[in-house]
Order: sequence, then structure tokens, then C-alpha cells
Amino acid sequence: MVAQERLRVVRCGGSSLSQSRAVFSADAKYLLCASGDYVKVYSTATEECLHVLQGHSNLVTGVQLNPQNHLQLYSWSLDGAIKLWDFLDGILIKTFVVGPKLFAFYAVASFEGSAFVIIPKDNDERLGSYQLVSVKLPKTPGQEVDASEWELVLEGISESPKCTAFGREGEYVASVWGLHLFVYFFKKKKIHSFPLSAKCSKGANNFFTCVACHPKEDCIASGHKDGKIRLWRNFHHKREYTFSTLHWHHDEVMDLAFSVEGTTLLSGGIESVLVQWREGSNAKEFLPRLGSTIQNISASPDGTFFSTSHSDNKITIIHSNLKVSAMIQGLIKGSDVKTGLTVDPRTKALVLNGKPGHLQFYSLQHDKQLYNLDIVQQEYIHQYGLNQVELVKAAFDSRGSWLATVEQREEKGGELEMQMKLWAYDEQKQSFALNTRINMPHEDQVTALCFRGTEDPNSTPLTMVTAGKDGQFKVWMLLSQNDEENRRAGWTCDFVGSYHNYQATNCCFSEDGSLLAVGFEEVVTVWDSETWDLKCTFCHPPGTIQNLCFGRLSCSKYLLGTTSNGFLCCWNLLSCTLEWSAQVNVLVLQPDCLSENVAAISYLSDYSDLFVFKPSEPRPVCIQKQLCRGKVRWAVFVPREVPDSIASEKYQWLNQSQFYFLTETHELMTFSTKTPEERLTPSSRQLAVEENLMTPFYLLLGKHQQQTREAAEVGKAPAQKALAQESPAIKELLHTPAHVLPSASFLCPIFINSLLVSKTNKSADEFADEMEMETDSRDSESEEEGAVSEIPSQAPQATECLGDVAPKLSKAQEKELRKLRKLDYSWVSAL
Repeated sequence: MVAQERLRVVRCGGSSLSQSRAVFSADAKYLLCASGDYVKVYSTATEECLHVLQGHSNLVTGVQLNPQNHLQLYSWSLDGAIKLWDFLDGILIKTFVVGPKLFAFYAVASFEGSAFVIIPKDNDERLGSYQLVSVKLPKTPGQEVDASEWELVLEGISESPKCTAFGREGEYVASVWGLHLFVYFFKKKKIHSFPLSAKCSKGANNFFTCVACHPKEDCIASGHKDGKIRLWRNFHHKREYTFSTLHWHHDEVMDLAFSVEGTTLLSGGIESVLVQWREGSNAKEFLPRLGSTIQNISASPDGTFFSTSHSDNKITIIHSNLKVSAMIQGLIKGSDVKTGLTVDPRTKALVLNGKPGHLQFYSLQHDKQLYNLDIVQQEYIHQYGLNQVELVKAAFDSRGSWLATVEQREEKGGELEMQMKLWAYDEQKQSFALNTRINMPHEDQVTALCFRGTEDPNSTPLTMVTAGKDGQFKVWMLLSQNDEENRRAGWTCDFVGSYHNYQATNCCFSEDGSLLAVGFEEVVTVWDSETWDLKCTFCHPPGTIQNLCFGRLSCSKYLLGTTSNGFLCCWNLLSCTLEWSAQVNVLVLQPDCLSENVAAISYLSDYSDLFVFKPSEPRPVCIQKQLCRGKVRWAVFVPREVPDSIASEKYQWLNQSQFYFLTETHELMTFSTKTPEERLTPSSRQLAVEENLMTPFYLLLGKHQQQTREAAEVGKAPAQKALAQESPAIKELLHTPAHVLPSASFLCPIFINSLLVSKTNKSADEFADEMEMETDSRDSESEEEGAVSEIPSQAPQATECLGDVAPKLSKAQEKELRKLRKLDYSWVSAL
């Protein structure tokens, strides 16, 4: 019996990389960080993602190297589990089930067999109180181990990992919360509390934001809301403690980190500047213009690199001399995605708002940003409350050759500045170049933007339509201008339409481009795209039209629309009647360009629901209740490179395209019918073959060299290949992690012996042929030199011959036989 497939909502590429501190491997070759439900391993040299460690069922809140074995990694999650990984081979070694949600984890070398975690008090997050507890990590056999026994260390602390730190190899732990610094000494089992004044004089704000402990000395560094850094000393005494103050940041200090030897202190904040403070002085160095707020800072164990995590979902790898070495850019999640989710037809990349005034092109397959396109082309000013130019609309034509964008800035007095830009794809630069700029395409805000799709772009000019709150929709056409020197193309307004001065809310073209549907408040109008004549109107009062889309393929005769009062309507374009309607409070309506399926996401109470249907049948193909908590903002179908083969008829709508949606919390989600075990592919990319990454140089030279080697190996005996593949010694060397292998002196004899060929493997014929070749070569040498070989006397036969066994011949007799064999006896046939 085949188990029934079940649709699961999973976090996909684009998860946050900057929610927790990244970790370097011991040799600083790899950078490890939490990303959604996964742990990602990046190369610090190439910025490539080499491994994805999958296994957690909820958000991973942090990672840390195992202090007992630097080739192993701890990860912890809100699923209440601690996982120990061999990150070089992507192998899950052990899972420790703690139970409550884990917000922070600390493994200290001096506390072998135990660790410290931060969990909610009484396992209830609503209380807002958290506690630091000690958890025993048993070494019992088995993949999954229960670790639910813990001992309380501190309570009433912050859940942030940046607010708790261990010092002097685990002699004490420091934690900050509000206006208090708590220091717990493990040997004395005492807690010292150091409060700061709540009075804010001269703009001071003493609230703690982060803490870090010196690796060699008794020194604690704390960051504060007002941008000050305090260095605490002599805190073993409650009243005789001292602190000094460092101040450069004008706003709160987001994170602090000491270098490995403790000679420097690193700090960062919203200024996007990394500050390096020298020990024992106020001397400091700066690395400015890092792009966005620094949220986390970490240092490599060998002291060669630092890393900073930023609010724009970016990790910057910085050399110890404060030079940027590499940059890992994730999906940028701004404050609002006004352009929606669109797909670039050329690269199949997800396109949406990126940095302020930019469009980001994000590869969902490789989970990496391809590039940013600067649309506004103005410097962004980081100042709260300042009205700046915003990118609000973006659309591609069907071939990906043209991109249309709309940007606007609205003053408090109501004055509107707006520009529409048309971008042409440049094949040489492999990017979009500005072709046409149109100031104030509408007198009010643009509400919708779409291109007309045509089967033959050469027969009809490219057409684009914009709809605005000024009560008009405008048709823009691409015209070619032939000059004496070159041939240029530009855009011009070809037609302006309106309907009773109603605001135009949205617009869309039919699949073949013959019809245009424009929503004017509560009325849907259908226009002929050749003559721009009004064909018919539809209305379903009351409610403003919010979404419009045509059916596709066999359902192209239907027009779908949603209204503000929660109705989903389907009109038949042939009979000009309402086919069916349903009240499901649809927020998002998204058709699949490769099938007849349409996805509608509704919102009721606290959860969003998904309905997948065909316009010809009002009964849904698939219903997914409680898709996610909160509202879904945007959704899109992305064509698959290779069609999937889902057996269940209920989920076959995912065979051609993958469905993605963006939640209120800017989480990019998708669907999967595979279980977490089936999606677990930790060894998909081995770190041992990092040298063979598909770089441009490899594509130019490596492939040619590989083909040359393969051609040279064609003539080799296949027995050698079979021997190398079947050798247990070679299998042991290649498939066993290096750190668990026996010593090289033990493995070397086994490896060498496996390559040796036994003498018994040679047949008698092969041995006789070798002896004959050896004798021939020896005889030819003697003949060339003119030397006369001595014929030894025939040795007497010591034994009697049995049966037909031929007597043994001497070397001289064998030589005579060979000479006779070479003579020409063809004359005998003439007798």
C-alpha cells in the first residue's frame, strides 16, 4: 500500500541569514550560519553555498562549533532540539531533545558533557521572562537522545543570545537585562548585580543592548541604547567594581565582539560602520559604508576574519586589516514589497523590491541573489520621517526583453512626483538599460501595469497599459525611429481610455492579447486591443474590483475578478454572463501561466487559506486550510525547469510550476509533498571537491583538461578501473570522514597491497609469451653485436617421460626451432 502524499508548507530559499551570529570553521575556510529551518555552509573564498544541513522542523536560532571537536557543529531551534553535525560531510551525528523552545545555546570547553540554553520561564513565552539553564548532553548510543533534565542558573534574563556571554573559560557568565548587569560565578555560586541609573541626563539612555566577555582577562564589555560602550572590571566585588566608557555611536550599539586574543573590541550599529577599538586606549579604526545596520558580529578562531550580519539579509566577511573580503547576499526583505512578486522570463528569477530604489533578481533554485538593478538612481538618505522616492510598480513583457517600472514620491501637502521608466535588455551587458523616461504618466497614482502578450512580436508592436487613480488607462506602444546613423526604439502614448470618470483600479490582457480588461471601481470593462473599442461591461455590486485575471488554455473564455466585499466572480466572455460566484474573501488571485489552474488565497480570522481551481469548475481542485498565520501579501507561480511527477491527483497542479507566497512577516514560503526525511540531502555537495567549483575559469579550462585526461585514459585496461572501484581499501579512504579514520601508517599497507596484482592471476599463455618476448629481445641484441653464443652441452634426462609428454628442450634447440619456423616453405606446394 502506497502512503498518501500530503502537502506541506515549508520555508524556501530567501530565509534570513542575519538573525543570529555566523560562525567560522577552525581554519576559517568555511562560514556557517542559520537560515530558516536550515544551516548553511559557505566558502569564505568563493561565497558559494557548499552544504545545506536539513533536519530541524522549526526556525534555527543559532549555531556554534563544538569546543571538544572543531569539526563538529551544534545547532538549536525553536523545535526544542539540539543537533550535533559533522559539517564537513553533512552528517547528523546526534539529536538532543530538550523540549521547550531554544533561543540561545552555549557550549563551554570546561563544562564537558553539558551545555547552557535559554528557554522561556514555565515554558510560556507570553510571560516575557526567560531563564538560563544547564542541560546535560548524555553520551548514550542512539541517534535521538532525551535531554530534558536541566538545572537553573539565572532567571529574569533576555532571550537574545547577544545579551548573555561566558568569560574566562566558563568561570562566570554575564547577562544584561534592562538596566541591570548580572554576573554569576560558578565556583562561588553567587550572583552579583550591577544596576545603572534610569535617569537620562543630557540625552543618555543607560539601557543595555548587548554584552561580550574578554577571552583572557576579567573584563566585560556592554553596549547601551545611547551608543555608549562600558568596560567593566573588578566585578568580583559588589561595591568596588569600576567601568570606563567608550563613545562613538550616535544610536544604540547592536553587537559587540572581542578578537580571539582580546587585543581589539568590535562594535556596530545602525550607522553601517564597523568600529575597532584598541585595548587600553580610545584609539579606534573604522570600516564605513557597509550598506545597512550591523546586527551581529563574530570573529574567526584563527583571528584572520571577522563577519558582520546586516539588516538587509547580508553577511560581510572582513579581513583582520578591515578590508572587505567577501559578501554573501540573501533575499533582501524591506519594509514593504510594493512591486509584488514577478518572474523574469529570461532567468526565471524572482523579482521584487530590494534595497531602497532597487529591484533585486533572486535565483530560487540556487538561493542566491543574481544582481540588483538601480531604478531610482538617487542616493538614499537614512533619515527617519523623510519622504523619499519609492519604487511601486514593475512588470516584464512575455520574452523578458522589456521592463517597465514606476517610481513616485508624495509630499505631505499632497504634491506627487512620479516617473515611469522603460528598460531594454542589453545582450552585451547582460542587464537592463534605460530606454525611455516618462514624467507624470498619470495625474494621480498608477494602480496597475501590464504588457500585452503576443505569439509573434514582429507582426504587432509591443504594447503596454497603465491604469491610474485619475480615472484613465493609457496604452503605450513601442515605435522604431530610423535615423541616418542608427535605428532607435522609443515608447509613446497611443490611446487614452476612461469609463464615467471612475478610478481605474487594475488591468490585464487575455492570453492571446486580443482583449483588455480594466476595472473601474465596481465595474469591469472589456476592450478590443486592436481598435480599443469597448466590448462589454460586468458588475457585481457592491464592492470595488481588486483583482482581475483571464483564464488560460481551455479556460480562456472566462474572466475572474475579486471584490472588496469578499466575492470571487467568474464571467463567461462568450455569453457575457456571470458563470458563478463565491464569497471567500480573496486577498490574492494568481493564475498559472502553464496550466488552467488559478490559486486564490483568502483570509478568515487569524489564518489564510488556499483554494486551487479551474475557472470552468467552481469546485476547487485543492484546498489547504490554515496556510499560515496572518495575511498573505503576494503570490506567484514559477515554472519548473524539470516538471515534477506528483502521483496524487489532488496535488498535480504543482507538476508544471512551483507556487511561492510572501507572508506579512516577509517569510517566503512554498509547498512540498516530500517528508522532512525525503528532503534531507546533507551530502548533496561534498566539501572535499570544493576545488572543482563551477567557476568561469573551470568552464574555460577545466572542462578541456578533463576531456584531455579522459581521452588519454581510453587506452588503459578496464581491469584497473574495476580494481580501483571494487577495492575495499579505496572505498574506506573515500567514504569515511577524515577525522575518524585510523592513522596513515595503518592504512598505507592496506592501500598499497590492494593495488598490487597477484602473480597467480597470469595465465600460462601470458607467461609463455612474456618468456618468448624476453628471449627474442636477448637474441636480437646478441646478433647485432656479432657475438657468438656458446651452445651448452645437452643435459641428460634424469627422469623418464610418461606417455606423450614432450621432452624438455634446451635454449639452443628452441632457438633452432624458431629459425626453422621463420623459413619460407611455400615451394613445397609446387611439387
